[in-house]
Amino acid sequence: MKALLVVLALLLPIINAQVPHWGPCPEPATQPAFSLKKFMGRWFEIAKLPAQFERGRCIETNFTLKLDGTAHVVSSEILKGELKTIDGTAVVEDKRNPAKLGISFSYVLPYTPYWILSTDYENSALVYSCTDVLRLFHVDFAWILGRTRSLPAATIDHGKDIFTNNNIDVSRMILSRQQGCDKDL
Repeated sequence: MKALLVVLALLLPIINAQVPHWGPCPEPATQPAFSLKKFMGRWFEIAKLPAQFERGRCIETNFTLKLDGTAHVVSSEILKGELKTIDGTAVVEDKRNPAKLGISFSYVLPYTPYWILSTDYENSALVYSCTDVLRLFHVDFAWILGRTRSLPAATIDHGKDIFTNNNIDVSRMILSRQQGCDKDL
């Protein structure tokens, strides 16, 4: 019991800005017949569950397929007037379900789930990530992505419905700030 309290005490500051939920992660349906190759390119963050690691504006991610079948990932945001970028790698973690990607932005940390729940590859995508903590609770992230800096309200509402129908609580989902992104910093 003491060890559990120590673990919780260490994790509490990390998850404080996130949205913890009791119980294990949900198992949402992912994009059937997902094509990593078609998913490559530039995606803009349209809406998200609040995340401690995303505090800026103009958040976008660019995926580039590598020869070994993984993807080079470059995420960027403007934070306090400065462009911040981070490089990572995406891998297909389950060949039987290629929409279940894992992403790591560090050589020492394990891959984090990055599941593509839905995409048409040309306009929008729904992404979900969840980390289970001792099956007692989980911390999750959800994103609505677009190939452009904005999407119609009906597309965003439909994306939220898909998350909700997969037992993902998006009641705290917020729109991302994508205005003034092309101006000089």
